[in-house]
Amino acid sequence: MIDLHTHSDASDGSYTPAQLVEESVALGLEAVAICDHDTLAGYDQAAPLALDAGLDLVCAIELSTKLQFQHQPRKKTAHLLGYFLGGVPGGGFRSWLESVQESRRDRNRRLVAKLQSLGLAITLEEVQRIGKTLTGRPHFAKLLVRKGYVSTIQEAFDAYLDESAKGYVDRHEPSFSEGVARIIEAGGLPSLPHPVRLLKHKPSGFEPLLGEMVDQGLSGIEVYHSEHGPEQTAEYLGLAQRHGLAATGGSDFHGDAKPSVKLGTGVGGNLAIPREVLDRMRDLHSRRT
Repeated sequence: MIDLHTHSDASDGSYTPAQLVEESVALGLEAVAICDHDTLAGYDQAAPLALDAGLDLVCAIELSTKLQFQHQPRKKTAHLLGYFLGGVPGGGFRSWLESVQESRRDRNRRLVAKLQSLGLAITLEEVQRIGKTLTGRPHFAKLLVRKGYVSTIQEAFDAYLDESAKGYVDRHEPSFSEGVARIIEAGGLPSLPHPVRLLKHKPSGFEPLLGEMVDQGLSGIEVYHSEHGPEQTAEYLGLAQRHGLAATGGSDFHGDAKPSVKLGTGVGGNLAIPREVLDRMRDLHSRRT
């Protein structure tokens, strides 16, 4: 069994990279991918530990990009997974990631000011103590819960942080096509994560949109995910087959940030991804590179 979508505390997970490796080995997982948001710091820390433990650790990342939907003037955030990033990606990709991270830092400064204008007594330093190396909106949400402004993480997003909420502050994100191109240039395989979330913005006509993504270089779609039911899994598997895409999958494990999602097994044991999924991903990747 494998899990190709996990997050460490280098982005918005609660487990350190070392803890992720340790827990993966304890659960008997054969392979794991750390897909931290816009950073490879978690992978870098985990790689030597995984090697010593005999765990197949896939070099991966989850990028935040902007996607333009037809008949919608405002671009929406769409996440993008990148796998097999040339073993250890070179300086060009890492330099580009630094510019992406700087856009996060700029957004965080503006988000603090916006929330303060709404009467919330928070500081950037407080949020950064929670976010550590890469502060993002989930860390703002945790702070709002701690300070009693909201009761739950979800309420924090609904009231202040979601794209439609009163406290939302946009940030510069690369276009979806640029994200795909950057992953391919770094030797990777780009895959669309949790398509069920994208359907919230695009409830109809998803397959034509997917076709456009494939034309831009998309090579995979996350078929197996904690939020996908059996019917959705079957639907996405059919889409993968029709469009010649790799079927990828993982729990989207975040630790304490998403306590219902368990490493390797998802929500209520709804995942059991076999090693063959990774083998087929690698085979498609090798044929395309």
